Formats: sequence, structure tokens, C-alpha cells
Amino acid sequence: MVELHDPMSEIRAGFFAECAERIEQLHDALAALEESCSNGRTADPEIINTAFRAIHSIKGGGGAFGFDNLVRFAHGVESVFDLMRCGQVAPSSALIANLTRAGDHLADLVDAAQAGKEVPANGSEILEALSTPTSIGVSDPMEFGLTQPWILQFRPHTSLYASGNDALFQLVALRELGAADICCDTSMVPDLAALDPEKACLTWTLSLPADRDEAEIVEIFDFVVDLCDLLVQRKELSSATVQNTVPSVSAETAPSMRVDLDRIDRLMNLVGELAISQSILVQCIAETRPDPQSHLIERLETLTGLTRNLQDSVMTIRAQPVKSLFQRMARVVRETSAALGKPARLRLEGEETELDRTVIERLADPLMHMVRNAVDHGLESPAERKTQQKPAEGTITLSAAHRAGRLVIELSDDGRGLDRNRIRAKAEERGLVTADAVLGDALTNDLIFHPGLSTAMGLSDISGRGVGMDVVKTAITRLGGRISIVSEPGRGTRFTLSLPLTLAVMDGMVVRTARQMLVIPVAAILETAALQRLDRRKAGDEGELVRMRDAFVSLIDTGVALGIRNPGCPPGSAIAVLIAAEDGRRAALIVDAVIDQRQVVVKPLRGGFARNPGISAATILGDGQIAFICDPGELARSVPTGRADLTAVA
Repeated sequence: MVELHDPMSEIRAGFFAECAERIEQLHDALAALEESCSNGRTADPEIINTAFRAIHSIKGGGGAFGFDNLVRFAHGVESVFDLMRCGQVAPSSALIANLTRAGDHLADLVDAAQAGKEVPANGSEILEALSTPTSIGVSDPMEFGLTQPWILQFRPHTSLYASGNDALFQLVALRELGAADICCDTSMVPDLAALDPEKACLTWTLSLPADRDEAEIVEIFDFVVDLCDLLVQRKELSSATVQNTVPSVSAETAPSMRVDLDRIDRLMNLVGELAISQSILVQCIAETRPDPQSHLIERLETLTGLTRNLQDSVMTIRAQPVKSLFQRMARVVRETSAALGKPARLRLEGEETELDRTVIERLADPLMHMVRNAVDHGLESPAERKTQQKPAEGTITLSAAHRAGRLVIELSDDGRGLDRNRIRAKAEERGLVTADAVLGDALTNDLIFHPGLSTAMGLSDISGRGVGMDVVKTAITRLGGRISIVSEPGRGTRFTLSLPLTLAVMDGMVVRTARQMLVIPVAAILETAALQRLDRRKAGDEGELVRMRDAFVSLIDTGVALGIRNPGCPPGSAIAVLIAAEDGRRAALIVDAVIDQRQVVVKPLRGGFARNPGISAATILGDGQIAFICDPGELARSVPTGRADLTAVA
């Protein structure tokens, strides 16, 4: 049976992708409005316009596909922003809180429409909160009757004409709605000598009758909404507003297009195979010992450069800011704090930090578990916080940054900190540790990652079943990452996640240890030196320190640490590689030899390959050998903290 192609499926997919972008814009605008309210500043009109346009675009697309519930809800929210745009409603903390709930519900409606699921039920409650005059800051209900004429400003982009459209179509349609006082602004038209006939440089301003519905006005621009600047409002525009809302021609947004993510993944796989083939070709030609001046070497270097540029370009396409992931966590904080009666706010830092989209997708669930636990277990109740002279509202901080060639995400709270006595008691109760076992703070903290261990006082929809943190650690480990905990009683807890920036390619230094080829990420390497020339000192019974960069650091025999060589003296020609972990810890790795530096394709270890501490993945070298990719941070962490980075100079 031949499967029929649905021509609307791709259009629907494009609509839902656009909805995700518009909802992100809406939440950004609401966050900016909330900040303005908190600081006592007047809200920027353009922020309100951005939120309005985002909701209107979702409403227009939803109507085209017959998503009536989505359209009705979006229209109700849109009306509130319309009142804000025309100055009849001022943003307030209470109003923004309701609009944030509305934004969350709008996202649920989009998800329900995309998955064909039942529509969430709390939409009418949210709309009711937004439709009451007093709830949105309108003291006189009669102010809802809008009698001012509409003022419309329309500036086509050059791309509007390039796409086959013409501003005349919109102007004629507006005239049919009763447009009057049509004025064309020609101030942006250059002198005849500098005039480019293909550049758009005209702006129209006109008025429309007050009894016209805004939806029917904006509907005229549905097919060119991304190809023009459009402003519709009920009060007269000041010169400052015109200047802020109508950018110059040179400020047009660069054209973009949406691409199916599966296509990008296939392209990345092909580029990876190309890189491996290029590496094999380089190895084969090197074995023939060609003349260094030959054209073959020149062409090969050109091919190598092009391959690398292609890899970098594809990686840029795959990378995206963690902002979309962090914004989802804001909703988790709102809903969890409301369910538990614990006021909390989420503070974001470094949300523009970029990460491979595959890592972002796999990180969503474990991070959600951690955020819920931060509110549930980390923050105290308002009464308890008051007795400790803390603000009633707890603060959850979520940050991202690039360090030592990895992404580091930190999640911290200003709550009570981990109750290590209770954790230990629960562990002894379950037989995980004995009563006489000596555990430091770090080992006690790590007990919370054990399956089934929970310190919750009872069961709830959020916690208490001992499921969560073990799932988090498993998910992070599968991504080639690590998770660590620092907690201070009464001050809070900080979780640190260290993740690879990409699961695809990386720059690495190829080394040999005990006949095994290894790759160390270049981003973690600070220096290399011949081991025999360095100043070495004993540290305890088995430890050893080496002086590099005017400081003593722990010396680690990589072969011994990875279990591929018995303890003993390394070869006389051994090399010390100074590395820096993402937490700032330093160590020197002993390797037998440094082969070269190259960009390698990362292949995750799956199936029957057990994860060995210190190994994060594998790759295929130019001669066909399989080389393991080291995790320098994990190797450095294998050294006791007191010895890992001695900054005192001998």
C-alpha cells in the first residue's frame, strides 16, 4: 500500500516551530516587564509590542489550522496586552504573574495541539483572572470601551518586495476598512545618485475607525508579518515612539530558514565520516613518504583545512543557547513553589551559553528533577526562613558557563543545606553503610545518588519515593558528564554539572600510554614537558608531586589510573601533561609519548562497554586504530583534594 504524503504536515511543523520561538519571546518580554516593575521603572513600549506580536502570531496560525481553543485563549491574553499598549493598563507584579501563568498555559495548548491530546482544563480560570477590570489594574470598567481611532504604522522591508509581495495590496485592503489620513514618510529616501531601486525606504502612517476589531486589521498583514515593521495602537504616536519602533532600513533582520533537525544530524554524521576518511588518507600518504614540496602535500593540506572548516560550520548549526532549557526550569520553579507553598524565584545566569542541541535535549529531564528537589528539599518553609532571618522568598540560581572545554551548569539554592545526619541515618537503615563507617562530607553527600534513598518526611506528587537523584546521575553519566555537590548547613546547596560541549567532534592531543592510544581534550591542556627534567617530590607513602608553572601539582600515571599498566616506573622518555579541570583543579598526567594534535570524531561507548573511570568516549584514528578519549577532570578528581592543586611555591 502506498503511503500518501500529507502536504500540510510540513506547514504544521513550521507553525509549531514558530510557536516555540514566539512563546520564548513572550517569556523574555514578561521577564523584562517584571524587572521593570521591581525596579520601579516605566515599561518599555517595545517590550509590550513584542509580547503582543508574539501572541498575535500564534493566534493567527492557530486559526489557520482550526485550533479553536488555542485561538480563543490567545485572543483573551492578547486583549490585555492591547490595553497595555494603549496605556489604559499599567504592568504590575500581580498582572505579570497572571500573564506568566497564561504564557505557560499557552505553551500547554500548543503542545496539546501538536500531539493531538486533550486540552488542559485551567484556561478559563486564567482568562477570568485576566478579564476582571480590577485584576489588571483598571479602576473604571468603562475604560474597557475603547473609543480612540486606531493609528497604524507600516514599513515594508526590502524582503517584502523580493518575495513577490507589494505594499499596495495592504494599503488597498486598509482603505476598504475605512483607512483615512494616509501619510507616506519619505525621509528615508536617499538622493537620486545614491538611490537603490530595490531597497525599501517608505513608511506609511494612517488612521482607522475605532469600531474596527484589531484582529481584522492585523489579519491583512498575516502573510507579510515577518517582512515588515507593523505598529497598531489607539493613541497618537510621539516622535520618540516612532523612532524606537521603526528601525532604519539597515537594521533589517538577516534572512533565515528552518531545517529539519534530522537532516542536520545526518549531515553531522556524514561530516564525521568525512573527517575519519580524511585522517586515514593523511596517514596513508604519510606512509608513502612523498616529497614535502610536492603538490600532493599542498592539496592534502587544503583538504584538511576545508574538512575542519566544514566541521566547525556544522557544529555552529548544531549549537544553540541553553536559554530555552533554562526558561523551562522557570516554569518548574513556579509550579513547584505554588504546590508546596514555598515562594521561590529563579535567577538565571549565562543563558546565552551555547551547547550542542543533543546535549540540551537529554539534559532537560535530569535538570527538571534537580530544580524540583531544590524547591522541595532545599528551601525551607516561609515560617522557618523567617526564624532564620532569611527573606520569605527563596532563591534558586541556575547558571551556565564554558570552562576547560566543557559546559559547567551550576544549580544552587539559599536553603537549609543537606542534612548529613539524616542522610547517614537513612543509609544505615537501608544497609548502605555500617554504623562504624567513617565518611567525609563529600561521601555523605554522594549517598543521595543511591537508588531508593530519600530523606523526605512523606510521599507526595513531587518527592518521597527515592526516585530522582539516581536517575539524574545516570543521565549525566550517559552524556559523558559528572555531577558534584557542595553544601553548607543553613546556607544552601550547590550542584555542579560538567558536560561535554558536543557529542560529535573535538580537538584532541593523541598520546600513547602502555601501547594504548589515548586522546586528551586540548581545551584542558595547559603545558607539556619531559618528565625527567621536572622537579619531583614525594607526597605521603604513594603520592608524588611535580613542579610545573611554579607550583607543585599531583602526578598521575595515566596507565596505572586507567588500569592498563601495573604500578611502577614510567619509561625514561615519559611526558608530563599539565591539565586543568573545569573546577580549577590541576594535575599532571604521565604519558609515554605525544603523537600529534588533531580534530577527532567522538564515538560514545555503548552496549557491552562498561564505563571506565577516566574514559568518556572513543574515536577512530587515521590508521584505523580505536583510541579512547580521556576525561581529564575525572582523572584529576581521583586525587585527594589536599594534593590536587598545591599553589605554594617550593
